[in-house]
Amino acid sequence: MAVFFGTDGLRGVVGKDLNHDIAFKCGNSLSQLLSCGGKVVIGRDTRTTGSHLVSAISAGLTAGGVHVVDVGIAPTACIAYLTKFKGFDYGIVITASHNPKEYNGIKIFSPRGEKLLDKEEEAIERGFIHPLQVSALKVGQYLQDKSYVQEYLNFLFNSATCCLSGYKIAIDASNGASFDIAPKVFKKLGAKVIRFSCKNDGSKINDNCGALHPETLAEKVVKHGCDMGFAFDGDADRLIAVNEKGEIVDGDMVITALAKSFKTHGELALNSVVGTSQTNMGIEKHLEENGIKLYRADVGDKYVAEIMDKNNLSLGGEQSGHVIIKKFLPTGDGILTAIALACACKEKNKTLSEVCYVNLFPQAHINIEVVDKLRILNSEKLLNAITDAQQELAGQGRVLVRASGTEPKIRIMVESEKIETANCLAKYLAGVVVELEN
Repeated sequence: MAVFFGTDGLRGVVGKDLNHDIAFKCGNSLSQLLSCGGKVVIGRDTRTTGSHLVSAISAGLTAGGVHVVDVGIAPTACIAYLTKFKGFDYGIVITASHNPKEYNGIKIFSPRGEKLLDKEEEAIERGFIHPLQVSALKVGQYLQDKSYVQEYLNFLFNSATCCLSGYKIAIDASNGASFDIAPKVFKKLGAKVIRFSCKNDGSKINDNCGALHPETLAEKVVKHGCDMGFAFDGDADRLIAVNEKGEIVDGDMVITALAKSFKTHGELALNSVVGTSQTNMGIEKHLEENGIKLYRADVGDKYVAEIMDKNNLSLGGEQSGHVIIKKFLPTGDGILTAIALACACKEKNKTLSEVCYVNLFPQAHINIEVVDKLRILNSEKLLNAITDAQQELAGQGRVLVRASGTEPKIRIMVESEKIETANCLAKYLAGVVVELEN
């Protein structure tokens, strides 16, 4: 198992968990996998530490003989698209996605436009030990070319199956990577766009806005009489939507709406979709009633992608808003998902609240910061407590306790037909975790 890489790349607080040296080693180690040179595309979100880390990782790559094309600020999915369709050997995004501004990270895409497998990340980490420095005449070049982002915008526009004229759409870009491109593409599709948190301001990225705080956008949607609102996270690989009533539409509900729409058009492979261990039981029941099978993957969009690949499926995602539409890209793209969702509404002539209606089971979520995630997660006392909680639910709900893949936290989720039961059991399990931590 990789030491530095988590479920979504390498991530940490800059200057503490992630620094110039680690970024340089990561780039240099990647160059060692490209023994005959090669070309890598790199982009970043708006964080103030982004250019610093781009410089470091580019230095590591060029020292190993790899050419680097820096496209500037760009969504994560933009880099995946460019890597797959523009002939790059790898793609790199400097971003900490939904994390606070003091964090940053490194995501790497394979030539297929997919996030690296665990074994590929482990191979990169092994290269940290012995740096590579090629001769002066073989050092790679570093170039900046922001025109590539326009090509991605054109790709998004061409993915739409309808014109969105007549819609008023609110966009919350979380002051992140989609601050410019998301409003532009919806305007180009004919919608009237109202912007919120659409600034190139890394000091306010994910700060009470975006996919982590959709309640902020929900108020704006109602106030301005919008047909729908779309909230993205810092690197725009997540989408949380808001319907015309100001109700939040999470990733599970988005996937359900798209699955039904794709099935109608004969585009849902094997009439199946991939969710995760967190996908609401109400979603599973609703999909089954509509003739759609749900596969469950571990939490993490790369694990969703693995199940999709294994079973040749075309749609999958997470409650958090990562959605993969395989016919376009093999990774999550919040803007692409928002376009598909808006078009599903337009084609059916229905509101977003109608298209995304699902009778969900109530869920209780508690996140607890800890020092040693694995010690607590494997504690016999916690395992016994989880068993007790599951027995209390008697098959009428679920318990999920897991270690965060990106933060030092234990995440607790309890699902039940009664919210009181879910809250009570979640608090009970949280108490056990706190006791073990102290």
